Amino acid sequence: MYIIIYIMTRKITQLSNKICLKIKLERQKRNISQEKLAEMADLSRPTIGKIERAEVSPSIDTIEKLAMAFGVDFLDLVDVSKFEL
Repeated sequence: MYIIIYIMTRKITQLSNKICLKIKLERQKRNISQEKLAEMADLSRPTIGKIERAEVSPSIDTIEKLAMAFGVDFLDLVDVSKFEL
């Protein structure tokens, strides 16, 4: 039982880390500063930094705000199926 919980927790952490990295790469691809992205998504700059460093896992609401700021669909932002760490 504990092994299953550990494996699932690890998978969720890997997924979250991939989403965080994808957010950082999307921002860099658009040549947007963390401060500008924070303004566009109605978030704080420190929050953007923590997400990009994978110190926190973004909530669904936060991911939605970021997707809207990037002008992409929510599902496109969280699709990390072809994303390797």
